[in-house]
Amino acid sequence: MSFLEYAPAPESRSVVDIAPSYGLFIDGAFVPASSSGGVFKTVNPASEEVLAEVASAGAEDVDLAVAAARRAFGPWSALPGAERAKYLFRIARIIQERSRELAVLESLDNGKPIRESRDVDVPLVAAHFFYYAGWADKLKYAGFGPDPRPLGVAAQVIPWNFPLLMLAWKVAPALAAGNTVVLKPAETTPLSALFFADICQQAELPPGVVNIITGAGETGRALVEHPGVDKVAFTGSTEVGRQIARSVAGTRKRLTLELGGKAANIVFDDAPIDQAVEGIVNGIFFNQGHVCCAGSRLLVQESAYDEVLTALKRRMATLRVGDPLDKNTDVGAINSAAQLARIRELSEVGATEGAERWSPPCELPAQGFWFAPTIFTGVTQAHRIAREEIFGPVLSVLTFRTPDEAIEKANNTPYGLSAGIWSDKGSLILAMADKLRAGVVWANTFNKFDPTSPFGGYKESGYGREGGRHGLEAYLA
Repeated sequence: MSFLEYAPAPESRSVVDIAPSYGLFIDGAFVPASSSGGVFKTVNPASEEVLAEVASAGAEDVDLAVAAARRAFGPWSALPGAERAKYLFRIARIIQERSRELAVLESLDNGKPIRESRDVDVPLVAAHFFYYAGWADKLKYAGFGPDPRPLGVAAQVIPWNFPLLMLAWKVAPALAAGNTVVLKPAETTPLSALFFADICQQAELPPGVVNIITGAGETGRALVEHPGVDKVAFTGSTEVGRQIARSVAGTRKRLTLELGGKAANIVFDDAPIDQAVEGIVNGIFFNQGHVCCAGSRLLVQESAYDEVLTALKRRMATLRVGDPLDKNTDVGAINSAAQLARIRELSEVGATEGAERWSPPCELPAQGFWFAPTIFTGVTQAHRIAREEIFGPVLSVLTFRTPDEAIEKANNTPYGLSAGIWSDKGSLILAMADKLRAGVVWANTFNKFDPTSPFGGYKESGYGREGGRHGLEAYLA
């Protein structure tokens, strides 16, 4: 069987103007880092080209950002909800107007395919601001008491896998509820947050309501531990989440954590196989597997195993790996050299422990950080690749015979963020979902997100919910 060849269809880089250097966004203006800070470079993971030099915030800069947010809190929280909503609506509309620019920027800085940035990330970002703008004047009807109050200054630390979307998940509900924000994006993907700062200026958001400080782990630690912060929201690794929980313990700070995952994607023998295979591919190869809720453990009913594996390998052979700005690309670049090293390490462990490794024929670019889509069969629950979060395009395949066995294997993990169920029987799906210890359970689909729907986990996947009405609770007293 032959497949159609695709001519390159690159999106133009000219739609985005990246400056040679960026400062910190504090109190409504871009400022250089203080003497306690420094600078770092952000690179395009597909080419290793330096995109820009970015300021690294030191302790003094964190003090300035938190102080700016504190000054802005009184006037911002005193505004009628309908007035705050106007700013959020304005931000949402500007995001839509600048969507092509933001999508190209996100793909350049992160490595994800432009098709995902353009069709998933940026539209969802705008949708979150539109959604929470609608809540701003209705907080007393949200179910959190007749007169809910904002907490104050929110410290928000976001990861590199969905830089702009994670910003929206945190900033939109915080502002709608009347809080002010100091946000720290990931060190490897700071640019879209800095462009968002420009959007805040364009929307004429009052100075200090949103402050954006860039830097590495030390900057995030200084922000989270700052005594002037009332609320901490973190999305990232479970290990860093543990450190944050320890640092916040015993203080008055409120905390929400959205951490790692090792989701089970469960396929029964009565499932629509072609549809399930698309869901499996979307579940693990979307965004190069850089997804905390990725369906990285595939549980297939034994009687359907051969059919599912044959169809899955056939589908994987059609995946196109390469230039993130090419509209035909399915799998882009791994975000950083460090992440690529971890993916390679755990994949080598999987092979060493006896699992069978398979990747489709795949020519990887010579420059940049790349990893071919990979599946492991013959995996047991004892294998590290079945227990540890790889955070890359690597799928572990296990089997089961009965629904009870599927539940036992799916729940046999320290994580509890998400799961997927594929079956033709609605009653089976509902019965399974009721027993899965996962914050989100998808039925005959995977990786579907909506601003009206809450998202969050159990166990080592964190606590608290983001999105929907529930997402307001974390920002209200």
